[in-house]
Amino acid sequence: MSSMNFFNHIDPEVKRILKNTLNGNELQPKEALKLLRVTGKELLALQFVADQLCYNKKQDIVTFIVNRNINFTNICIKKCKFCSFSVPKGSKEGFLLTIEEIKRKVIEAKENGCNEVCIQGGINPDLTPEYYFEVLKTVKKIDQKIHIHAFSPQEIWTISEYLGVSLEDTLRDLKRAGLDSIPGTAAEILVDNIRKVICPNKISTEQWINIIRTAHELRIPSTSTIMYGHIESLKDRIEHLKILRDIQKETRGFTEFVPLPFVKDKPILTRMKHLTINNSHGLDDLKLFCVARIFFNDHIDNIQCSWVKLGPKFAQVSLNYGVNDFSGTLMEENISKSAGARHGEWMKEEEIVSIIKSAGKRPARRTTLYEILKYY
Repeated sequence: MSSMNFFNHIDPEVKRILKNTLNGNELQPKEALKLLRVTGKELLALQFVADQLCYNKKQDIVTFIVNRNINFTNICIKKCKFCSFSVPKGSKEGFLLTIEEIKRKVIEAKENGCNEVCIQGGINPDLTPEYYFEVLKTVKKIDQKIHIHAFSPQEIWTISEYLGVSLEDTLRDLKRAGLDSIPGTAAEILVDNIRKVICPNKISTEQWINIIRTAHELRIPSTSTIMYGHIESLKDRIEHLKILRDIQKETRGFTEFVPLPFVKDKPILTRMKHLTINNSHGLDDLKLFCVARIFFNDHIDNIQCSWVKLGPKFAQVSLNYGVNDFSGTLMEENISKSAGARHGEWMKEEEIVSIIKSAGKRPARRTTLYEILKYY
């Protein structure tokens, strides 16, 4: 069946929306919300358009990065309801890596061919800003070429408050010490009435936006993320996407968008009986990938899947639903594992290449900023 005939057999409003996006029109929030609700033939049409838009930008290339995660502490005072990684100060399970331990992990990463280290941790009350700066300097002493992707907006806010200086000055100092880019984490859902339930002690939506904008203005790029599938509504998801798109229109500082499904096995949030968890099941994930591809079409080129949260098999499926990046090798991953994710924490380069090839795509190893290092 040709694509024209295919569109003739779906809901007229969905047909209008999808054809408009193929013609280069920007997807509006109300239209995006309608697309998140499609099923049946309309879902197949959504997949077709997302895959086509992805092909228009990337052809059949799916990228990945050889990197290492380093979570330097699990001690945290924020008490987010979705987190099973953090523990309070004084807990027997608490840890804080020394600078020497971080150094050994970075050396191991370099020996395994990593060109990025991703460094994040809990908001540990015993840490001073000097620790964060020393981490950055230590990595760059080992190898100036290793890209440091580090410190969430929440961590940056904490450092700034401790120092008593502006966010701009804090970010400038971190950049001088070696910071190359920042994770767009701590975003969760950028809707304050949801944040007040799932992470009441974290920075607000406005504060998160301000940190990201300031970083971008200083030419410190970041990723963008969403954590979905908990108590948020579909409308909340779209509001979150719109905030990200508005920032990107202004700064062009986001390198990618990463949808992160809520891992529900262990977090406190799932045990709060007065709350309804809006679990995400399979097709819901795929619809969000597709809508993200269409919604960000002229603004964020790269949509990434999280194989740790989705599992390698389902992450592979997403490569035909608007996704063009398979994340990284990671080497270690503690946050999703603590919440109950069962899909491992280290995937070797050869396995990622095999998964991408068997999806009918062409693998390519990249840098953090999406420069291609090698085609397979």
